[in-house]
Amino acid sequence: MKTTAIIIARLIFAFVFGMAATFKFVFVGMDATAAQIADAGFPFAHLLAWVAAFFELGLALAFLTGLFFSEAAIVAAAYVLFLAFSFHGPNRWTANPMEFGFFVDHFTFVAGLLFAAVHGPGRVLVLRRAPPHDLGAAGPPANAPF
Repeated sequence: MKTTAIIIARLIFAFVFGMAATFKFVFVGMDATAAQIADAGFPFAHLLAWVAAFFELGLALAFLTGLFFSEAAIVAAAYVLFLAFSFHGPNRWTANPMEFGFFVDHFTFVAGLLFAAVHGPGRVLVLRRAPPHDLGAAGPPANAPF
């Protein structure tokens, strides 16, 4: 059950970030995304739209593969908090009270990401990074590229 729950959670994280990137690349388009970014007061809106789309794609890949999983979950939590305050923050609540609900929903997602960061990607369907070389007193291993 634990393994199944972890895999489902990873798929949900990957789906959410993959969907966000896909909307930018395909469905909504970069112009509409850039318009929302500019409306929030950020300069270089088109550049930021492209950066956001590729960043979200990278997060989706990290959650799918398990590679850099904990680091991706922490960065994703920071990103989601940034999005909450930038696009659904208190300055938007008076114009549209629904924004408060969107704002609060981001914190639930952040909680899940932080939980995932601490507990890791699980033991199945995970690409593992090579362990770091222990340089110790003997120097690098004989087959090290440096």
